[in-house]
Amino acid sequence: MSDVLSVNIGSSSLKFALYTVSGDAHVDRAHASGLIEGLEPGGKPVLKLTSETGSTQAPIVLVEGQRPMAAALAQLRRAVDSLLAGCRLVAVAHRVVHGGILYCEPVRVDEAVLADLARLNPLAPLHQPHNLAGIRACMEAFPETPQIACFDTAFHSTAPEIEKHFALPASFYDEGVRRYGFHGLSYAFVAGRLARLTKAASGRLLMAHLGNGASLCAAVGGKSVATTMGFSALDGLMMGSRSGALDPGVLMYLMDQGWSSDRISKLLYKESGLLGVSGLSADMRLLHQSDSPAAAFAIDLFIYRIRREAGALVAVMGGVDAIAFTGGIGEHDTAVRARVCSDLAFLGVELDAQANAAATGDGRVSVHAAGSAVEVWVLPTDEGRVAAESAVAYLGVVA
Repeated sequence: MSDVLSVNIGSSSLKFALYTVSGDAHVDRAHASGLIEGLEPGGKPVLKLTSETGSTQAPIVLVEGQRPMAAALAQLRRAVDSLLAGCRLVAVAHRVVHGGILYCEPVRVDEAVLADLARLNPLAPLHQPHNLAGIRACMEAFPETPQIACFDTAFHSTAPEIEKHFALPASFYDEGVRRYGFHGLSYAFVAGRLARLTKAASGRLLMAHLGNGASLCAAVGGKSVATTMGFSALDGLMMGSRSGALDPGVLMYLMDQGWSSDRISKLLYKESGLLGVSGLSADMRLLHQSDSPAAAFAIDLFIYRIRREAGALVAVMGGVDAIAFTGGIGEHDTAVRARVCSDLAFLGVELDAQANAAATGDGRVSVHAAGSAVEVWVLPTDEGRVAAESAVAYLGVVA
């Protein structure tokens, strides 16, 4: 038997899951998963692991001068070795946010690939540098195991050329200034799993990945045709601390006021969105609990932006047959789902209030009313499994 370790590495945490590859090269559900927190400078790393034998939590002891990521992965390596139980680890699959022009399929990582991907750091500064640093650390911790990069941008490579272009001189497109789209591993999972549950998913499907990062995707026949994120992960919907779509004239105004590129970047990525509008928090749960008018307005604006962008994507598809919610907010926030569906009632969307209230991200459930012209589903996403499946397919692994 073979196993694949899937990792998603951020600035201060590392999510991981261990998947078994069955005899027909099918990836089964994760038999172990967990989280390493506290990887930021000065942090106190902790490994949290859940497997078939239960859950454990252990601090990660740093040797003087040792990087937290290196120490964390060394401990993760020991944990993985104990969990393999006679299986062989055939790949470490990495979620990488941006593949740019060059990488629309999974790729085995080497120094040349890392150099290519590092040039994309300015397009996804919250994610890409940490993704790549994590891959390097994994190459040290698992030196004998292929490291396979799987890209969030890849799912949107099927979008038509007209969707990818900005109204700029053609030379910019040739240089890579184009719409890419993100959250692709999540959308690939949702589209694939929903197609097994309903024929409507093979028609015109609107997917909403709503969380601290948020976007919408229009898929026809299971393939992306349009999405709200574009050249960077800033475009489209309002997010936890990111602005979403913004008139470029605002940026010109800020530059005229003496703002530096770094200051503007901090504003747009870390000080805007739900956090900036509410002045309180980027966490939707805290905003729901607040009696602040600014918190209520932030929620209103978040939902309005979904309605506005959803209308554009439905227009691109010429209608909609199914809507799927995923991501932390999409899976768990019954109030946001109810308001979004109410806003889209003109499309024939009718929610089953009782089913919606019962859907809290624990399974794949339909929440539309019996007479609804559009199906509505809630599906917990599993980006790690998509990465694991992609790595297996790339390597042609047979257990």
